[in-house]
Amino acid sequence: MRLVHQASPWRSLFHKDGTLNTSALNAPLEHLFSKLSSTFPSPRTSLADAYAWQLPLVETLVHYDLPAWRISQIISDHNASLYRQAIAQSLDEMQAQGWGAPPVDYCILLLGSAARFESLLGPDQDNALIIDDYPDYRHVEIDGYFQALGERFTQRLDEAGIPLCHGHVMARWPMWRKRLSEWHAQLDIWSADRQVKRVQQTNILLDFAPVAGNPALAKQLGESIVSTLPKAPLFMDEMAALLDELPVALDRFGRLASSPGLDAPHGQALNLKHQGLLPLISAARLLCLRHGLRDIPTRERLIALSHVTDALTSAESALLLAAFERLQQHLLDQQRYNKARGQAADGWIDMRRLREDERLLLKFDLQQIRAFVLGVKNV
Repeated sequence: MRLVHQASPWRSLFHKDGTLNTSALNAPLEHLFSKLSSTFPSPRTSLADAYAWQLPLVETLVHYDLPAWRISQIISDHNASLYRQAIAQSLDEMQAQGWGAPPVDYCILLLGSAARFESLLGPDQDNALIIDDYPDYRHVEIDGYFQALGERFTQRLDEAGIPLCHGHVMARWPMWRKRLSEWHAQLDIWSADRQVKRVQQTNILLDFAPVAGNPALAKQLGESIVSTLPKAPLFMDEMAALLDELPVALDRFGRLASSPGLDAPHGQALNLKHQGLLPLISAARLLCLRHGLRDIPTRERLIALSHVTDALTSAESALLLAAFERLQQHLLDQQRYNKARGQAADGWIDMRRLREDERLLLKFDLQQIRAFVLGVKNV
């Protein structure tokens, strides 16, 4: 059988006379748009259908060789758009039912990986709500309005396929729905000593991004964090100590090893999220907080730590950036593999699917992360 090789558009960027072939330059994007336009959700598409569209979008982006860290940004942007739709639909419903417009300014926050623009497949919800200050005598009225809003938009997202947070980190709960002044007071309380639970709750709040409402409220909260937490030495010490709760997936000889007690699905499974990505993310977050940096995405944090401060050398930053990107790639590849077989997209990878060179590079990356975490912890 004769094989017919079709020329790639990327290999046809120049005409024979040396001039630029602009149609070839645009061809990959046009192909991408044509593939997606047939399934792209319309304004009348349900949230569930819009969310289900995300997986074919990811598969298309993979086809064009986009790295996982870029795809994670696009996934995060898409999830943020679903949040905004769910919030807008909830507000419209409340208006129709006689609740009226929001009684005061507000800002809904994304937390965690969504706020860092690092979402992969299968995230749950993590969100919070800042309400502009109002007099106490209006609390039942105003907080009741925003409780109803929080319950409605989180329920819509759950029905669409982004499940409710099992840890109750959502705007529907009072802990994560407060007036701006109450958030300031909460930070003072959480940072007053070195109680583990308080530090854990603060860690959740530190990665946030506004998704709906007035972003000025989020900016004020960020300024409060930078001005309050680095001045609380006991709190900062406990934040460093909590890095021990996230051991990197290496044994004492530096070999790849998943920690016991993590409910591994099989003997060759490794929890790359909890034993690779989260230690790196947490250490970078702490180091940025020490230096008063408000960067939220991990990539930006690692870059800022070498460009804005001397906390990392350029070489150290580059090694950690490369490790972060490769770990995201491993995780996205595994999640796509799982999805194709009707399995859950979680934080585990199957070591049996890695080539020998990939195992060696993963071990090297985790060694760099462990050294970084130890350095941050012992400063």
